[in-house]
Amino acid sequence: MIMRKTSIVILLVGIVLGGFGFLYYSTNNVRILKVELKSPDNSALKEDIHISLSTPSSLKIEYWKKGDPVKYSSPVTNKKVDHVVHLLLLEPNTTYEYRIVIDNWINKSTDIFSFETREASSWMVHEWIKEDKPHDKTALGDGLVMLCYRGYPGYIAMVDGEGTVRWYWQAEKLGVRLATITPRNTILALLAPARKDEFKKVKNNDKPDVASYYLRTGRIGFVGGTEIAEIDLEGNVLWQTNLEEKEIVFHHDLRMTEDSRIMSIYRDYKLYDLPDTQSELDTLWGDGVMIMDTLGNVTDKWSAWNVWDIASDERIKEYSGDRFHFNSVALDAEGDYLLSTPIENQIWKVDSHTGEIVWKLGKGGDFEMDSSAYFHFQHAAHINKDGDLMLFDNGDFSPNDTSKVNKLSRSLSFKLDTINMKAELQMETVLPKEYYTSRMGSTFLMPNEHILQTISKTGVTVISDQNGKVLWTLNSHFIPYKAEYVPSTVWNQYFKIEN
Repeated sequence: MIMRKTSIVILLVGIVLGGFGFLYYSTNNVRILKVELKSPDNSALKEDIHISLSTPSSLKIEYWKKGDPVKYSSPVTNKKVDHVVHLLLLEPNTTYEYRIVIDNWINKSTDIFSFETREASSWMVHEWIKEDKPHDKTALGDGLVMLCYRGYPGYIAMVDGEGTVRWYWQAEKLGVRLATITPRNTILALLAPARKDEFKKVKNNDKPDVASYYLRTGRIGFVGGTEIAEIDLEGNVLWQTNLEEKEIVFHHDLRMTEDSRIMSIYRDYKLYDLPDTQSELDTLWGDGVMIMDTLGNVTDKWSAWNVWDIASDERIKEYSGDRFHFNSVALDAEGDYLLSTPIENQIWKVDSHTGEIVWKLGKGGDFEMDSSAYFHFQHAAHINKDGDLMLFDNGDFSPNDTSKVNKLSRSLSFKLDTINMKAELQMETVLPKEYYTSRMGSTFLMPNEHILQTISKTGVTVISDQNGKVLWTLNSHFIPYKAEYVPSTVWNQYFKIEN
């Protein structure tokens, strides 16, 4: 008989499965001896089906939501006796039907059976989609949106176009600062204790500009992480490295390169005698790029202090606690670093071999460009799928001069002519005023040509067309640092759509 116990386990022994009687017997004498269903971690979103056969054979699972015409199929397993098939991206509190297909000269399938997923965990029950906001689910295509909660307990969630959480992973003791999909279809996450950021103290009478207002300070800084972890799509931690023990702080960005190395921005300091200060030597805080292997060994690093002319820097005293505030790092086609430095309102290209700054893009930079394309306190600079440099322009924020306040955020992309040093604006997607965010945020050009943008300060993620029309809005109950698009191809090793 089929019985779902409180531990979410169904045990089917022998050739009896529920009231369906004889389960399966082929001309090759392959019998299903046992079928066991388990929900790992009591999850509502995934189910493992354990199958034991009498004779080594390959198999697959065909499954679907009851009453839904869309059917899924797991990959065919290797030929063996004991099999575990992982069903992922399930919907909570939903009945699924399935059958086991023995892959042989002549495929044979069982009768149709069913299981029901658990109700969603309480933290997932939230008005992710608001009916009074744009919510065209087709705007997302067949992908998901991944975002992170950096409070405690921290988690990573993937949400579909209808606002249903389809995948999640929860940290045991830390918050999740940010997460990204790696080239090997795993998740790389930056973890940190909640509320451990250090900010520059601002006096009540001060009216700082955006740069000094959002400065971090000290070793941990802002959006600093103390651990990194790689997590597979089944939610297993493959490895975890404690950065704090190595006296390293990663912040703002984290990526895995094509050769499976870890790249991030790290906090670095320099001792320097600033004029008109009481101390003989002052500690200047800045940033660099660090490369680490998955065992936690540092294989390469670059520091901005090694190429920075401190003596000629007129702002070094004001920004001594956070001179560069790098908030994103990416590789270009040549394998060089692309760094966003919002204090300078520029993107820098740094030669990853020599460490020299090759060029600067933005106001006061090396490229000829229209002044209307200057960006301010930008984030998420990267090369998009069209080969253009793309970034999220937070927008001009100048509280000292209210006549110049332009509270609009936008996504920009540039085609760079590095021979004639000209930057041609390819895309300018200006968001409506209600989606302005003075800090954080990200942008990504999706496969369907729509743009996924994170409006961190207001706690929303939007998909717009390239004219800035908002098509879809995801409402979170926290401030997402950045959301990432997860394409359906990530799941190819787990399932495919049959129809």
